[in-house]
Amino acid sequence: MHKNRIRVGMIGYKFMGKAHSHAYRDLPFFFDTEAVPVQQAVAGRDRIGVEKAAKQLGWASFETDWRRLLERDDIDLIDIVTPNNLHAEIAVAAAEAGKHVVCEKPLAMTVDQARRMAEAVHKAGTVHMFCHNYRFAPAVQFAKKLIDEGRLGRIYHIRGQYLQDWIMDPQFPLVWRQRKEMTGSGALGDIGAHMLDLARFLVGEFADVVGMMETFIKKRPVGEMSGGLNARADGGKMGDVDVDDASAFMARFENGALGVFEATRFAGGNRNGNRFEINGEKGSIRWDLENMNDLEVYLEEDEAGLQGFRTVNCTEEEHPYAGAYWPPGHIIGYEHTFINLFSELMNGIAGGYSPSPNFEDGLRNQMVLEAVEKSAQSGKWIRVSDLKPVSHY
Repeated sequence: MHKNRIRVGMIGYKFMGKAHSHAYRDLPFFFDTEAVPVQQAVAGRDRIGVEKAAKQLGWASFETDWRRLLERDDIDLIDIVTPNNLHAEIAVAAAEAGKHVVCEKPLAMTVDQARRMAEAVHKAGTVHMFCHNYRFAPAVQFAKKLIDEGRLGRIYHIRGQYLQDWIMDPQFPLVWRQRKEMTGSGALGDIGAHMLDLARFLVGEFADVVGMMETFIKKRPVGEMSGGLNARADGGKMGDVDVDDASAFMARFENGALGVFEATRFAGGNRNGNRFEINGEKGSIRWDLENMNDLEVYLEEDEAGLQGFRTVNCTEEEHPYAGAYWPPGHIIGYEHTFINLFSELMNGIAGGYSPSPNFEDGLRNQMVLEAVEKSAQSGKWIRVSDLKPVSHY
């Protein structure tokens, strides 16, 4: 009853808005955090749509102009779940208004935008975080623990894939995720961003990258997102696709590890195949989002005849976050990764610190994304550190 109440104002209310709303609602049921979220207000341009969303998703009020949330004294935290082109403007304005900020990925459309966002929250002294939720699957956190403990020894390789197939139909509409002015990049920034964030989290910082990008279908019917990854066409008008349908890149890490990555929305039969394998001198680990509770582990120290990958179901109390939920073997799902992330955010706000991944991570991720794009354009290796603009914080 005496916990700090963090009054949330969320901007946007569709796919990610639903995931975030669910997490705010259920977080106090599972976690005894130092602060608790209150679903104070949601904002969206469509009055009918946002009013309906407020009722369905449990928000106490709604606004049709996001700027009103920044003016309200009863809002402590701004949650940005809009298309990518609005992230920078909203985050900077929120920080200047003294609000804490959490933002969906990718943090920005360019390195310069990400830098301005990071500088704004640093100057304001507000808590900031952004939503690479896959870091917060218990199996991924357990993989991090094994690596940090040295169980894999020196890391040699990481292979990352994020494979989807939801836009393979040439008649699938041209939605905001396929328009550069709104999204920045296509498969690279949308799903490749998750993959490279996991690589940074588990292996370390990128040093150099070389990549390629391809757009397979150049024109599509103009349309809008209608919920989840579904969409509807607005009519017979066609529009140009100006972002990548697929990207692939290789990387060298600062610690000497090598990486190979692929992100595509044209891998038939792969609904949401976010996967990685990491190889070290003492062992290897594998993870697949479509079986997110399981971590495959191979250890060289196992005796001959018993060596091989074992499957660890990361639902025991010893596994990160898992003890907050159900008994062992009672698996959790996609939505719980957001609950885990927001538990860290609430404790960060209560303690006055910004948990990782925060806007600094977002800036570093954006540098890698931009380096891959520059490499695809030039056909050359790009040093990631060369892209970091001068910072004032």
